[in-house]
Amino acid sequence: MRHWDIFCRVIDNYGDIGVAWRLSRQLAAEHGVAVRLWVDELESLEAMEPRIDPAAPRQSLAGVEVRRDVRDGSGGMAAQPGDVVIEAFGCEPPKEFIASMAARAGRHAPVWINLEYLSAEEWVGGCHGLPSVEPQSGLKRHFFFPGFAANTGGLLRERGLLAARDAFQASTAEQAALWRRLGVPAAPAEEWRVSLFCYARAPIEAFLAGLAAHPHPARLIVPHGPAALAAAEWFGVAAEPGSQARLGNLALSIVPFMEQAEYDRLLWACDLNFVRGEDSFVRAQWAGRPLVWHIYPQAERAQEVKLDSFLWRYCHGLHAPRQDAVARFMQAWNSGIDGINDFPERWRLFAANQSALRLHAEAWAWHLAESPDLASQLFEFAGKVASDLL
Repeated sequence: MRHWDIFCRVIDNYGDIGVAWRLSRQLAAEHGVAVRLWVDELESLEAMEPRIDPAAPRQSLAGVEVRRDVRDGSGGMAAQPGDVVIEAFGCEPPKEFIASMAARAGRHAPVWINLEYLSAEEWVGGCHGLPSVEPQSGLKRHFFFPGFAANTGGLLRERGLLAARDAFQASTAEQAALWRRLGVPAAPAEEWRVSLFCYARAPIEAFLAGLAAHPHPARLIVPHGPAALAAAEWFGVAAEPGSQARLGNLALSIVPFMEQAEYDRLLWACDLNFVRGEDSFVRAQWAGRPLVWHIYPQAERAQEVKLDSFLWRYCHGLHAPRQDAVARFMQAWNSGIDGINDFPERWRLFAANQSALRLHAEAWAWHLAESPDLASQLFEFAGKVASDLL
């Protein structure tokens, strides 16, 4: 089980490819797997890994072979499948690739796994690991669910991640070096540092107004992108890396979009992290700092159920008023620009609980770390499925 193919089609700009890229590197580095990562849109990967050449059809980096997934009917995807084929988030391999998989049906058939989206919903545990026969090829495909409970596939977490986080958070020198690299002024002891990564539909203007009027000084650190555009417009400055501004008790720093390890350090260094999608959402939890999740919108507002399911798990152990403060603010953040009339009050109550929420976030990260990480569980699961074929 040493050769794996991972397919990823970019839907959420950075969430999908962020997960696939982290998983590919971890499998290669920690499990000795030869990974071939197929991506349809390499520009998003280049944003978080500048060494990627988005024009190259084939390249190797960090122990991973990266291929452009071109589905033009030319037959260029008819590569020999690996021992394990992962379709990230139900993207499904190309038809000619599946045909090559079917040609090996029987004892030598590749293990086919659909890596599903992360969800805290109760039903996930009952579906994790279940097989289904793909009707056209007759191949068996297993469904692997990341999750927060013991009966799911866990979360992506590299070996030594929390130890590296703790060392960074204990080092004023490393944090100061991060701010210098990002072009952010040194942090006064009393200043909140808040990272902002969200979709454009978030109530950003109302949030900025609340931060500016809040008695506690804060600096908002925004990677270049849609959120930076909205913040820069509100402050009246250019939406470019290096832009700085101040209004009331709120300062703004727009920073470059960064590669994944540097973004992890940003999350570790901040007091509060606003994140979006799936990849940054998981990394914010490992940071051990209070977070606000902007969930990807889905048909029929299905994201609201997913958000509430996460809040039910995440808020467990908090006193009722703090549970309410977290849930109400995160729901308001996800309701959009016109969704909530009392947004300022929800922010005030959420901000008032930051000290307690920081302790809770630290405990939550260690609680999650008690479960095996996703890459290790996926590696073990694939081996078990392969042995069952023999």
